[in-house]
Amino acid sequence: MVSSAARQAAPSVQRRRRAAGARLNARERYLNRELSSLAFNERVLALAEDAEAPLLERVKFLAIVATNLDEFFQVRVAGLKRQQVAGVAPPRSVDGLTPSDQLGRIGERALALALRQAHLFAKLAPLLAAQGIRIQRWAELDEAQARTLDRMFSARIFPVLTPLAVDPGHPFPYISNLSLNLAIRVEDPDTRHIHFARVKIPPLLGRFVSPKPGIFVPLEDVIAANLDRLFPGMRVLERHIFRVTRNADLEVDDDGAEDLLEALEEEIRRRRISPAVRLEIEEGMPDEVRDLLARELQIGPSDIYPLPGLLNLGGMSELHALDRPDLKDPPFQGATPPRLVTPDKGEADIFATLRAGDLLVHHPYDSFTATVQRLIEQAAADPHVLAIKQTLYRTSGQSPIVEALVEAAEAGKQVVVLVEIKARFDEVANIAWARALENAGCHVVYGMLGLKTHAKLCLVVREEEGEIRRYVHVGTGNYNPTTARIYEDIGLLTADPEVGAEVSSLFNYLTGYARHPRYTHLLVAPQMLRESMIDLIRREAESSRAEEPGYIGMKVNNLVDEGVIDAMYEASQAGVRVDLVVRAVSSLRPGVPGLSERIRVRSIVGRFLEHSRIYFFRNGGHPEVYIGSADMMHRNLDRRVEVLVRVDEPSARQHCIDILRLGLSDNAGAWQLQGDGRWQPPAEDPDVAAVSLQEELMARAHRRA
Repeated sequence: MVSSAARQAAPSVQRRRRAAGARLNARERYLNRELSSLAFNERVLALAEDAEAPLLERVKFLAIVATNLDEFFQVRVAGLKRQQVAGVAPPRSVDGLTPSDQLGRIGERALALALRQAHLFAKLAPLLAAQGIRIQRWAELDEAQARTLDRMFSARIFPVLTPLAVDPGHPFPYISNLSLNLAIRVEDPDTRHIHFARVKIPPLLGRFVSPKPGIFVPLEDVIAANLDRLFPGMRVLERHIFRVTRNADLEVDDDGAEDLLEALEEEIRRRRISPAVRLEIEEGMPDEVRDLLARELQIGPSDIYPLPGLLNLGGMSELHALDRPDLKDPPFQGATPPRLVTPDKGEADIFATLRAGDLLVHHPYDSFTATVQRLIEQAAADPHVLAIKQTLYRTSGQSPIVEALVEAAEAGKQVVVLVEIKARFDEVANIAWARALENAGCHVVYGMLGLKTHAKLCLVVREEEGEIRRYVHVGTGNYNPTTARIYEDIGLLTADPEVGAEVSSLFNYLTGYARHPRYTHLLVAPQMLRESMIDLIRREAESSRAEEPGYIGMKVNNLVDEGVIDAMYEASQAGVRVDLVVRAVSSLRPGVPGLSERIRVRSIVGRFLEHSRIYFFRNGGHPEVYIGSADMMHRNLDRRVEVLVRVDEPSARQHCIDILRLGLSDNAGAWQLQGDGRWQPPAEDPDVAAVSLQEELMARAHRRA
């Protein structure tokens, strides 16, 4: 029992702790975003290092980390380098670091991560060989295999290659982004002059070449072994592999662009000749060759990464595509929600189902094809549907969503599509989709000036017995049936007339000159989302009592915005318990005395990419839940059109809360963030049963099926 004196002293202790928390400087209050991003890739690499995981799944995660690092350098490191050379006082990060400070720390950590990848590849190679998947270098081939590859070189590879000399008459060639290249020194036997040349490894030919089933030889080895064919009459002295990463972050000034499509296409062309930000070289490259590359690429010593073994480990994804189910996770097929199945196992009418009540869908555990895709396809074919309005941020190569929209337009329906042509690395594909949709008669809108349209919205307008009814999908993931099988996302399907009216008003605002409407069920960025989120957090703090403390639970991809983080700090100091599931980047420091003692941050990485956003507030016993497209980041809250929808239907709302609670109880694939920025697995407790969020949800889906 607590004594009276202790109770009287407690508020004083709390005040002192809060005062100490308030005195913390920026470096002590926030974690660095870029280092947090690298930490996420370290957690993904840990999946590749898991000896109990299926072998080709380990290869997949190894490739994912390599691809993630490529994007990190193309965008985040490139951005810091732009700041570094801007010619004005460079901005500091939220934790008080200059761009140069951050680049120095990134370089050390990224090199350590790349070396860790290389060493893991060296461990995986013999394990793959034991399973009949041999990655062999040229020197390891027997004579028959080498002859087979020589013939393949003559027939398929040699005609594609273009050796480029470097001399007074031939300037140093442009090295394209993320390309593998051979740096070659050859000698003229007559003059004894030594020349430098470059040969690009053609990316369209694949990462590996197979002289026989089960043997995979890196393409660059085959080319290197046949250089005498490319330089007849010359003596090849040496050849070394290198790879260049360039700035790939588009800077489109759409405020001043009369034609956004043309402006973006021009910027894509400019991106091909953007500055280099990283040079990867194989270990052992002589200083003379290394210095030549660095000088011509205008890259500093800290941006050079000497690595053992193969470069471009992202190409290992080709091995994961092999038909070896014995070396992969068991296949998983999402279930069709019971409400969408008739008693005789047929397909229920989706419009009738939604008129009977909201439906929350959770991918990949619920089939995307049988839910969201089916809504759009049924709407396209239904003669009573008058209009379909849709946002598209990313979609698949052969998109059934786009095909359904084209079919609807050709049937005379009013089809409006907001295609975000500035979606990073999907710009070219989205431009092609936009033109295809326009050619089919759809009304295509490229978004709003200065903003990316990242919201996941679909609105179907249907005439029913002389009245108009709206059906809506608001989700957290892209309308992409391919990624919906490997990304975890959540969505609300509803015929609620109030939600339908608000989504309809939002589309009118996005496509026309309508004034920004007021919302009851939606939170929309950039107009109101940050303010609304901070208000919800503060409401929880104001209603928190010692006997009934407030509670906030969130599941997001990234948490970076200082305003939202500060509101959480204040809520923690007011007694609110805050549980966060943050997949990737967190700038919030949990567990800091006087600042964030009641905040816990976890991360779950696993078979599926955790991608959904769920926001839960206890609200004095009247729980409030939102789902949608927005993370708590500056870009989401300030530079994107984002939408969260309030989930009011009790069973759907409880489903969201259950996902959060299950994620917070995960002790198999979860990591816990420490106040100093380190991520650690939860402490093992032999008395507590193992819980895996993803395994449990797959088991539930199997039971439903």
